[in-house]
Amino acid sequence: MDQFGDLALIALGSNKNSSWGDPTETVKNAMRTLEKLAQARVYESRLYATPAFPADAGPDFVNAAVAMRTDKTAHQLLDTLHQIEAAAGRERHGRWNQRTLDLDLLALGALVLPDDETQSHWRNLPLTKQQQHAPSELILPHPRMQDRAFVLVPLADVAPDWQHPLLGANVRDMLSKCDPDAIASVVALS
Repeated sequence: MDQFGDLALIALGSNKNSSWGDPTETVKNAMRTLEKLAQARVYESRLYATPAFPADAGPDFVNAAVAMRTDKTAHQLLDTLHQIEAAAGRERHGRWNQRTLDLDLLALGALVLPDDETQSHWRNLPLTKQQQHAPSELILPHPRMQDRAFVLVPLADVAPDWQHPLLGANVRDMLSKCDPDAIASVVALS
């Protein structure tokens, strides 16, 4: 940890109007809220339009990513992200549904939670199993980040050199292994 805390990587997404406005305004407002929590400058990606995941799960998302220094623990930061989601009107009604705001803690420095074996188990779980089961505890780094262009494209704007502590690959390397069609489907809005 440096003088400003660990580097937190956070993915943002919205595909449903919130109490803060349309998905674009919702993501922008969430970014402004995160700026107030940081100990130093917050690095914000561009905004991107991305198809809902899984396919046909709803309207396109507005996605983004931020990198910020924090002295919060992973669980404290996750609680804060859930509070921000709730302020935007987020209700949890199942996995991969339309969302007013989704804030995913992707990583906190090189922290692996709860341990290497559990993180690897969830990372290697087939998609069909991922759709049926959700972990009951915080898993870091996010177990599917390396497979998702809609996460990695914005993340490459703010932390291209962050290295996954178990895979040994940085964000650019992970992005280069994504399906080219998936990468092409992530379109910058500005």
